[in-house]
Amino acid sequence: MNANVQRQLSGGKIYNTVYPADASQNSAAGTTDIVNRVNSGLASNPNECFILEGYSQGAAATVDALPRLTGAAFNAVKGVVLEGNPDHKAGLACNVDNNGGTTTRNVNGLSGRFSPGVPSNWVPKTRDICIFGDGVCDTTNGVGINAAHLRYPRDSATQTLGTNFIVAQLRAG
Repeated sequence: MNANVQRQLSGGKIYNTVYPADASQNSAAGTTDIVNRVNSGLASNPNECFILEGYSQGAAATVDALPRLTGAAFNAVKGVVLEGNPDHKAGLACNVDNNGGTTTRNVNGLSGRFSPGVPSNWVPKTRDICIFGDGVCDTTNGVGINAAHLRYPRDSATQTLGTNFIVAQLRAG
């Protein structure tokens, strides 16, 4: 997805969030890293903009960072793409399947019933992509880490959807 975006738009850089991805699913370090990276980036360059992306545990770290990104940081983040999000919360307008459809709009992820999910002010600039049957973000139709959950990196529909969303968000501005 990042390579696709960089082929269409110049000048971007990629930063990989630092956190221990493991079975504990404790993504607090990743959440802190995201918040610190956005804030330090803005301290260096107040005109810098960001796209946040997260897959699986990284998506949960990203969702947890959103309420901590306020003011200039909120404005600097132009878009958020989540894939296989355990904090996927049923009923949000940002919820899409990998084709941009609504088959996973009204399902919860593993933590969705207990997580506040994507904050309402972030919904318009977020795509929470959940492939139907992914047991991490769609517990209605799938169970746990399954084949559907592992598809995102190689799924052309997901990659196209995310790329088009990111490019549109950056061009809008």
